[in-house]
This record gives sequence, structure tokens and C-alpha cells, in this order.
Amino acid sequence: MYRVLIVDDEPEIRQGLRLKADFAALGLSVTGEAGNGMEAMERLASQAVDIVITDMNMPVMNGVSFLDDCRRLYPELKLVVITGYEDFHYAKAAIRNQARDYLLKPVAAAELTAVLQKLKDELDQERNDRDRQAVNEWRLSQYYKEMKEHFLVQLVKEEVEPVHALKERAALFELDGWDLTQVRFVTAGLRERAGEAAVPEPGHSKGSALPERTPGKLRLPFELLTREFAGSSGERCQVLRDPSYPGLVHFILQDALTDMDRFCAELAECVAAHLGFNPVIGYSGGKLGFLRWKEGYLESLLAWNLSENAAQPPAEGRNEPGLVLTEELTRTLRRLLIQGEWDAFGQSIRQELQQAFSQSRSCLVKLIFQLCLLVDGAGAEAADVNIQSQELWLYPETVHKLDSVDKAGQFLLERAASVYRMMQGAGDAEDSVIRTATQYIDSNYMYDLNLTQLARRFNYNSSYFSELFKAKVGRSFMVYLTDIRMAQATHLLLTTTLNLWDIAELTGFSNASYFSSRFKKMYGTSPSDFRQHPPEKFSSQQPKK
Repeated sequence: MYRVLIVDDEPEIRQGLRLKADFAALGLSVTGEAGNGMEAMERLASQAVDIVITDMNMPVMNGVSFLDDCRRLYPELKLVVITGYEDFHYAKAAIRNQARDYLLKPVAAAELTAVLQKLKDELDQERNDRDRQAVNEWRLSQYYKEMKEHFLVQLVKEEVEPVHALKERAALFELDGWDLTQVRFVTAGLRERAGEAAVPEPGHSKGSALPERTPGKLRLPFELLTREFAGSSGERCQVLRDPSYPGLVHFILQDALTDMDRFCAELAECVAAHLGFNPVIGYSGGKLGFLRWKEGYLESLLAWNLSENAAQPPAEGRNEPGLVLTEELTRTLRRLLIQGEWDAFGQSIRQELQQAFSQSRSCLVKLIFQLCLLVDGAGAEAADVNIQSQELWLYPETVHKLDSVDKAGQFLLERAASVYRMMQGAGDAEDSVIRTATQYIDSNYMYDLNLTQLARRFNYNSSYFSELFKAKVGRSFMVYLTDIRMAQATHLLLTTTLNLWDIAELTGFSNASYFSSRFKKMYGTSPSDFRQHPPEKFSSQQPKK
């Protein structure tokens, strides 16, 4: 209920005002009375009030001074002036201080009720506006965080954009200068180990059956806890989660400002104290510049994978050069796997394994791990294969057994064949390629995409890929991309207060002018008019031509 304060120097007038309107029925409550302006100001300082009904001719502090102070200190108050005099000075003061109404005594019950109802409606509208604004701010905040994390995942997993484009987008997400300082990647996660005792659920009775509580069931609490830890650690830290590996959380820390051993030890201690499991933690060597972030990300994944001690970060000495497969080879192997070209796939990985084996045992292990990530990632992209069914890490005993090129090659081919069999349920090879391509567009529409880039990603001739895309999807690449961008843009128009420049930038349009012209051509109205007068039934999922 909204709170009302009645101010008049005559007690019988105050009581009469209480009786002339059914405050409770109007959703109002008289929470106090005052005999003059000074008493009223003391009331306002000690309790929240929404509506003030005040007389003008009062001792100590009259109505004119009271209204002036109210407007200066409490501009949100709804003021109603009631006086027995038709005085121009009083009327002028009421107008100057934006009083909502000016009533002459004696006040009729119907007149007072009508004024109070009008004020209650105004307060309702203002509250609704504040609620909507709060929701919009929350949505925008969540959207911003999701977009920023998506950008970070893009940096560490995909082909990077030109450096100038990266810097522009980094500035949008308050990452200015991060490419000019050395960073380290930290990967943390829980994993089950043979012989590790189960942790009892809090509150279980002694002697009763032990509820099953495993690291796999603690993924969400682990993610929330580690994000909170990062936010309160005092370090300059970025956090991301790769959807391909939901059990892991990754941190990017500025090397010069971070004591890595302390950070990892405190993180392990925090997780163990709250979840009852010791996390496995691995971190990379220092990396300078966005172009080396992918290398740092893979190094920390490898360090996590090879860590045998669940309570301590691995030694830095494990992170050696020669970690990243070339982009060209990665694209080739992904295409060969998706299309089931086993002879060429097997020949390519054996060649890489032979080269790594000739360098060192460590290089061989790193390459095996990278190829496992590539196989699992290709399966997840192509057909939504549940990579959780594959082991996210390689047990040390498994790695030790892969002591030759033949053994390692056979292991990888069997793993790839398992993923490929799961992919087969999703259609033929070209279907899988196009499905992967549309998923890539759906996740990366905000970046500068083009057909040549997409065709190169899957090792296709751009002309043939264009025809294949249109045949499988029913729309050309550019039409599909524009539809996806426009659907997201309309969603932002309807759910946020972002300006057109921000919406254009966040949805991949080159500028606000081009976005506006494309929008009007597609929907027949400008973005601004659409936001002010949206159709009653509108789905941003399928834009109308």
C-alpha cells in the first residue's frame, strides 16, 4: 500500500480527512499526521511517504515553506494542497512546487476520493515503469555478460578476426589493453578418480545409505562457486566456460599482477571447503597478444588433463612449445572426420604423430590430447553429439600405454570412429557439414562472416559450398545470415533500451544507418517506430520478408 501523511494544524480537520475517503479501499494507508510543516519534515526524515496532503496556513512553518522544502528534498513526493483561502500566493506556491492538486475547504468526499485515486494510478504507473526498467537493465546485464563470454570463447577456440577488428570488439567488452599484457590461462574442474571415497550429502544420518554425490553432479555449484571466487579474489580476471566441456571453468589472469601459486592454492582450498572435493587445476605459460590466447587455452587444458595431483596446480615445466595444430590442418582433419574419409584421416594423423614422436614423448602426449579435443569438438559441432560420453581427460595409465605411433593412431581412430557412428544418426556427410555451418552462423552472427571464410573452414570451394548451402537450407548464405541477425536485433529492440548504434554493432551490421535501411526493407517500418509500436503478435525467430 502507498503511504499518506496528513499535515494540518487543526486535529479535527486531520480526522475529517481520514473519514472522508476509504483509504484502504484505494490501496492507501495513512501512516502519520503532523500539526505544521516542521513536524511534517521530521516525519518525512524518519519514514517513507508517497503522498502528502497539506494545509497552507499553519504556525511554525507554513505551507509555502513546507512545499519548497519538500520539492527540494523529496522531489518524488505527490503533494496535494488543501486550504480555506483562495489566495493567489498559495496557488502560485502549489504550482511552483508541482502539487498534484489544489482543493478548497470544505473538501467533498467524492472530490478527495477522485484526487487520491488519480495519485494512486500515477504511483502504480511509476512503479511499473521502474520495474520494467529494472528488468531491462537486468536483461541487458545478462546479455552483456553472455556476449562477452562468447567473445572470449571465440578468441580461444575459433579462427581469430583481423587484429584491428579484435581490438574494436575487445573495447566494447572493456578488454582494452589485455592484448598488450602477458596473460596466463587457468583451467579448473572436478573429476572422479578410482578409489576416491564418495562425499556424504550434508545432513545425512549416520548408518543410513550414503546418497550418491559425485563431481559430475556438482558441475553447476562448482561453476557458480568458482565464478564467485574469481569476482572476490581481487585479481584482474576474466572467466569463461566452454560449452563443449561443461565440467570445466577457465580463468584468464594478467601475469604481472597475479601470484599464480597463491591463486591456484586459494581456489583449491575454496572448492574443497564448500564442495568436499579437491579440484584439478592446470595453467599455461605466459601469452602476449590475442593471437596467442588459443595457445594458452590449449596449454591450460593439457596441463589440467595431465595433472595427477587433485590439490595442486601442475608444474610449469610441462608447458612446452609446439602445442597448437595449424588452423589449416585442423580444418582438414575436421572435414575428413565429418565426411568419413578414413584413409585420408588416418594418414594425416599418423604423419603428425610420427613427427611428434620423433621430437619427444611429451610432444606425442600433447598431440594425442589435441587430436582428442579436435575429434570430440567436431562431433559436437556436426551433430550435437554428447561428448560427455567420451572421456574428457586421458588417464595417465592410458597415456603411458600409447608409447608408439601405431598404438596412438589406433586409439585416435577408434575414438574418431565412435564419434562418427553417433554422427551418422544425423544424416549424410554433407547434411552434417551444412548443419555445422548453420550452427556456426547462429553462434557467430555478430562477427564479420562471409561465404569464403565459411567455405574455407570446411575445406570447400566457395562456389560449390554456396550452392550446397542453398540446396540444404533453402536460403542463400547471405539471406540466412541476415535473417539471424535481424531476429536478434528485433529481440534487442523489444527487450532492451540499447540505442541503434549498439544494436547494430552487437548483431553484426556495419553501422546503424545500414541496419535501419535493412530493417525497414524487411519489416516496412523503422526500428524506432517498431520499438514504440511493436506488433501484438510478433516472433523474432522468423522475420517476415
